[in-house]
Amino acid sequence: MLKVVLLTWVLFFFGFVIYLGFEFLRVWKNGHSKFHTLLSVIIHFLLNRFVFRIGATARRKLEYDTGNFSSVQEDFLLKILKKNSRTKYGEEFKFGRISNRREFLNCHPITDYDHYKNYVDRIAKGEKNVMTHQEPWMLAVTSGTTGKSCLIPKTRDNSRAFVKFGFAVGVYHTIFGALPQADNLQKCLKLFHAPEIKYSEGGIPIGPSTLAPSLQFHALSTPRMLLDVPSVPTGLYIHLLFALRDRDLGCIWSNFTYYIHGVFVFLEENWKLMVQDIEKGEINPDLEITEPVRSDLNKLLKPDKQRANDLRREFEKGFDEIARRIWPNLKYVHGVVSGSSELYATQLRCHYLKGVQLCSTIYGATEGLIGVNLWPLEDTPCYLLVPRSMFFEFVPIENSYEEQPKTLFGEEVKVGCLYELIVTTLSGLYRYRIGDVVKVVRFHNSCPVITFQYRQGQLLNMRSEKTSEAMIYEAITKVTRKKGKHHLVDYTCAESILLDFVPNGRAVIKERQAKKHLNHTGLGIGAKPFYLVFLELSPLIRNTKDTEALEQELDEALCEINPYYLTRRENGGFIGRLRVCLVKPGTFQKFQEFLLQVTPTAVNQLKIPRKLTSKEQLIFFINQLGLKRTSA
Repeated sequence: MLKVVLLTWVLFFFGFVIYLGFEFLRVWKNGHSKFHTLLSVIIHFLLNRFVFRIGATARRKLEYDTGNFSSVQEDFLLKILKKNSRTKYGEEFKFGRISNRREFLNCHPITDYDHYKNYVDRIAKGEKNVMTHQEPWMLAVTSGTTGKSCLIPKTRDNSRAFVKFGFAVGVYHTIFGALPQADNLQKCLKLFHAPEIKYSEGGIPIGPSTLAPSLQFHALSTPRMLLDVPSVPTGLYIHLLFALRDRDLGCIWSNFTYYIHGVFVFLEENWKLMVQDIEKGEINPDLEITEPVRSDLNKLLKPDKQRANDLRREFEKGFDEIARRIWPNLKYVHGVVSGSSELYATQLRCHYLKGVQLCSTIYGATEGLIGVNLWPLEDTPCYLLVPRSMFFEFVPIENSYEEQPKTLFGEEVKVGCLYELIVTTLSGLYRYRIGDVVKVVRFHNSCPVITFQYRQGQLLNMRSEKTSEAMIYEAITKVTRKKGKHHLVDYTCAESILLDFVPNGRAVIKERQAKKHLNHTGLGIGAKPFYLVFLELSPLIRNTKDTEALEQELDEALCEINPYYLTRRENGGFIGRLRVCLVKPGTFQKFQEFLLQVTPTAVNQLKIPRKLTSKEQLIFFINQLGLKRTSA
């Protein structure tokens, strides 16, 4: 009997080895990097297979869960409440007495971050068993670029759900299924920067939730030494240098397309230095790095004149379709493409990334995973809610202004309608206003499939006109495309009421307005409120009449897109005509640096706000105005 068991195990072992061998050959033929060592290629292969299998199992689980969405969600919620019933928070809100989701809605209010601040402060000081039975392994800092920065507890269950259903299903299983050639042994340019981690009074790490990779370095083009480089521009230079030397780069991965777009802008400005480094096999001596890091990086670089000449030839042709030309085997680029990222996604598709698939498979936040995109090749990304990552409630958008609005469950929402998301998470946030507005586009099994629309805090809303960032973007792109010769680089907006909090703010804006224009609309205290739209165009419009025409067309376009804005503009004139403020070339690049200095955000979680909410942000743009307008 023992011999039979041993023989079975031996046969199983050899069968498994043979299977792995065939799998390795298949994946190898899909593409591989010449910069792999024997050890790194084996680790890369095994890691891919391991995560892919986790993704396949989780995908089957996801299909079952979405087919039983209502019951799975209720079971998921009750397990959260039971696990946390003996915490300080759970005892205060009597979680142990709740037996169904309706009771939960009746005994717990809808919350925002202010509701949790004192609890988080207690956790930070080292108090145990406050919000969750699992002690947070980290207090994650939200970016603070589109609202106030918050500290969000992160638990093991929360992170595990993100990896299992987000990373394994969304990135590996879904993309490999949609793009079989993406299952390869090519290296990936994963854009990250080692964040500065601080520690609370109780010893808990505090930092951004988008931490640097650990086990993945064998699959990345960037060497591990980047973790020892504090400078963001220097880190970006190293990212690109080691990606450029590898002709067989397989993918580019980032949280947001804003960062990816910035990488190509940076490449356009610095390619000559990088090509020189590749040709010499020695890193630029002017980079701000320590000698040990420089020495380790130089050991990895070898002179490659052929690659340098190939790159130089392609760069000199221009940057249209540059990604495909310098990396002919690039399979896809991954990053969020909706919301505030839509502008950069459009610019990438039309310029740098022509011919390369741009995918967005994960919809998440610092609070946790919200949804996964199972259809990554569709033009408009839509996301299937993950039933075992968060408990979801929906507020019809017309009721979102209420302090305690009535909510709907997932099976009660209607296709085509907008809702504010309310979530209960695995890390101690209950009925939490996450701030996102979504649109239900269809159902998969019995689970809602949504598209992200905008952040509540990014809504322009001076007279209940509710102008979203999507509306502003649509109006701006409609007008600038019609203009033709002026390319939209970037934009942001502000409500004129913010000028009252800026020293001499209105006077500075006045200086840049035509007197005739001022007499028509008024900018004094007590005048009708209006939108300030800061535009960076290339080339900059330098003719006053052209600027005023752009302003008029943009206002008319917004009236067509948002009927509430039209009503406030016409009936009684509750809102004045918007003002276009043209800023100097390079303004938004400087704004990125400004945000990194004044907020706790990390470069790989940075988002450009489409609505300025602080006087410091507005002062920055006032100082960047590129044209003094004189009367026509």
